[in-house]
Amino acid sequence: MSAETLDPFDWDAFRRQAHRMLDDMLDYTQHIRERPVWQPIPQAIRDTFREPLPLDPTDLAMVHDRFMRDILPYSAGNAHPGFMGWVNGGGTPVGMLAEMLAAGLNTNLGGRDQIPIEIERQLVRWVRDIFGFPEGASGLLVTGTSVANLIAILVARTARLGIGVRQTGLANVEEKLVGYTSSAAHLCIAKAIDMAGLGREALRVIGVDSAGQMDLAALRSAVERDRAEGLTPFFLAGTAGTVDIGAVDDLSALADIAQSEGLWFHVDGAYGALAILSPELAPRLAGIERADSIAFDFHKWGQVPYDAGFILVRDGAAHQSTFDFPAAYLRRETRGLAAGSPWPCDLGPDLSRGFRALKTWVTLQVYGVRRLGEMIAHTCAVAQYLKRCIEQEPQLELLAPVSLNIVCFRFRGDYADELNRRIAVALQESGIAAPSTTIVNDAIAIRAAIVNHRTGFMDIDALIAATLAFGQRVRQEMNKDVD
Repeated sequence: MSAETLDPFDWDAFRRQAHRMLDDMLDYTQHIRERPVWQPIPQAIRDTFREPLPLDPTDLAMVHDRFMRDILPYSAGNAHPGFMGWVNGGGTPVGMLAEMLAAGLNTNLGGRDQIPIEIERQLVRWVRDIFGFPEGASGLLVTGTSVANLIAILVARTARLGIGVRQTGLANVEEKLVGYTSSAAHLCIAKAIDMAGLGREALRVIGVDSAGQMDLAALRSAVERDRAEGLTPFFLAGTAGTVDIGAVDDLSALADIAQSEGLWFHVDGAYGALAILSPELAPRLAGIERADSIAFDFHKWGQVPYDAGFILVRDGAAHQSTFDFPAAYLRRETRGLAAGSPWPCDLGPDLSRGFRALKTWVTLQVYGVRRLGEMIAHTCAVAQYLKRCIEQEPQLELLAPVSLNIVCFRFRGDYADELNRRIAVALQESGIAAPSTTIVNDAIAIRAAIVNHRTGFMDIDALIAATLAFGQRVRQEMNKDVD
């Protein structure tokens, strides 16, 4: 390395090492099926990451070799087609290259007059068109739907109470706000209500029906009861793709209720919102175009490398008034590098923001929304194939409807909860497939989320075969324990 800067002293040698690193990652992706999905971390490997802070330089080639030996083999494995445990996208080589370009540019997308911000603004326009939002709608790329949901609640809070709440806080507000979501909603809704200063008791958790959709009658009753008690209903969060079984709330009905009750209608579409890219799946999201805000992740069904969440807000002025904050060092001009406002920092909490827009923009450019929609539909077809395999196997039992791409099932047997918990762990440790577990109707379920674009029918066959084999083995072990 150079003594004066952190740039390489020998650029040719650095270039050769860089190409080796790129080739290794391309090889990893190309041959990922030959690897286990996940494998337990040996304690000896874990212990190597307890070393003290490095004081002196280490050769890049040595650091890269350590990455290949001690880090790459022990990731969660969500790029692998056998990863089905959580709703994680698989990423693409295209997205990886775009991330490299963005890292090389190393621009801060908090503000300034620069084309990278125009890229994000173009993405906002594209997303606005995808969901049928008006021209005045605004949007922002964030780390993920957890932050996007928080932004939506903050905008809804300011829209209801006025921008004065940003100055005086909630302590001086007479109204007691309450919001609503279903018992199947992601926990980040409750966390966002908490972080917005409203307190978790301000969130009414509404039960769901047999399809996993929010109970509309129970919602209406809750709103009516809160109004009668002098509370102020202000926020309703529907879900497009619930975390446990992938159910989609009746968004049109929720939009009707929100309109009649004067509620801010938000849709948590962390992964399910992008089903709108598929003509055959889009009708299931009817009503999402009426939302006041939508939160979703490009890094799930959109296959963009982590992280790339998005918040879309119908009322762009309300969005900006919730976050803009004048400061002398952020003074705006009509010319020069300080031109081009409003800036992304006026629409969210971050001033320092990476160029996550580029990998999203490149993904949409290279693949096109039609191809992405076909990929999303294919993952749902694979989930339906898994459903049929379960229904045809007497030793397996389907535990929930398969609305989109999540399948919850279990191996039949005595002490079924413990049996299936052990089967899930055995599957993960085998490296064949990596499902997770959840609770459906008070029972432990093996949960397979088909999100990765690489997952195909052969991976489902492998999952079924391994589940049956491990199920029989674990059941025998448990019977011995009982005896």
